[in-house]
Amino acid sequence: MTRSNLTRMAIAVALAGALSGCGLSGGGDVKEAEKTGKVAGEITFRTLQLKPKFTGYVQGVIDAFEKKYPDVKVKWEDVPGDGYNEKLVADAQAGALPDVVNLSTDSFQLLGDRGMLADVAKLDGEVAKDYVPGAWEQFKLPGKGDGVFAYPWYVTPEILTYNKDLFVKAGLDPAKPPTTVEQFFDYAEKIAATSGGQYSAFMADPKGRLPGDWQKMGVPILNEKQDGFVFDTDKAVAWVERMKDLYAKGAMPKESLLKSDDINQLYGAGKLVFGPGSPGFIKDVKQNSPQVYAHTQVAGTVTGTLGHIGIYAQSLGIKKDTKHLDAATEFAKWVTNGPNQVAFSKNATIYPSNAKGLADPYFADRGDGTDAETTARAIGAESLKTAQLDANTPVQWTNQVGDAVVREVQKAINGEQDARTAVKKAQEEANALLAKTARK
Repeated sequence: MTRSNLTRMAIAVALAGALSGCGLSGGGDVKEAEKTGKVAGEITFRTLQLKPKFTGYVQGVIDAFEKKYPDVKVKWEDVPGDGYNEKLVADAQAGALPDVVNLSTDSFQLLGDRGMLADVAKLDGEVAKDYVPGAWEQFKLPGKGDGVFAYPWYVTPEILTYNKDLFVKAGLDPAKPPTTVEQFFDYAEKIAATSGGQYSAFMADPKGRLPGDWQKMGVPILNEKQDGFVFDTDKAVAWVERMKDLYAKGAMPKESLLKSDDINQLYGAGKLVFGPGSPGFIKDVKQNSPQVYAHTQVAGTVTGTLGHIGIYAQSLGIKKDTKHLDAATEFAKWVTNGPNQVAFSKNATIYPSNAKGLADPYFADRGDGTDAETTARAIGAESLKTAQLDANTPVQWTNQVGDAVVREVQKAINGEQDARTAVKKAQEEANALLAKTARK
């Protein structure tokens, strides 16, 4: 239902600690580059784990840019996923960030907040119209006004994946998937009552579900100043109580409360009704579990009454003190333009953040409605055009905060404490951690 927090938490802690420890917490000593009007010079472009699968695509984009701007030389470096963010930290310490760097929402926020990235909205105020509003807004920062500190690149929205055969067995209509968190729980309860223990509705995974579920239910996560957690509400308590009840009734695999099982494997084995909310997952099922894929249906993700979804987004940040600002910004816009993003999307299960790219007919084609992968592509694209992205995890919800909240929630779901106490203690611990971070 909500995008997994995955690397967000670990990255946040690692980068925050390393950057503050090396004297980069303010970033005030980083001189801001200025445009000269000449697109020239040698720039470094770093990507995350795109070689060798996408070498031809990326090199083609670079070659075309250099042909258009013969005075520019782009040096491309691709870094493996393992240790990527540690390398960013080391480069930040050494003042050696690439001119154009591939960033996730996590590393972008922490580098941007410390003044290491150029404000691209300030550099080119008209460029905002080129991108889907939700993706553009994704790269603003708390307390930084209208500044935008990276060009949106490729994105992946949430969708809803479910086994329609198991839906029917539970007495549910596959044409009417759940649209709110509360309705999702209602469906899960019915599935548990009819499955006879042969399969479950969804994974418990509180860490992956929070704070997204709460946001979709209208639970406030932070106060207006963004300096304190305020999720201790009746709605949050009701969520914990419902999770406890569903867990006891067998709506979730028992082991999924305390550890992360392979959800792809469970869904592919027909042991789970709702699969991961990622379009890329559909392709995995198609390749590895064709029998279950034949019963797989997709729909727009559970959004709640507010219409909120989360997305996983990649961006291109510009080194604030790059020596070749004109070349770096033009290249970042080139990589993220409509045609180049569409071409990339046809090679991978991703979506353009570029508005013209997302409007390409490729993303509107649902075929005859029987192929889940084709339908998922169209549904994901449609949701991105109008998505409200408030369900994305705020940067204040660090790995430590998430762990603290989950510990208390798990105790309540297991019956070790009541839900109200769990939420109250979770907020207290979260605020203590937030205050500790602020003092550093």
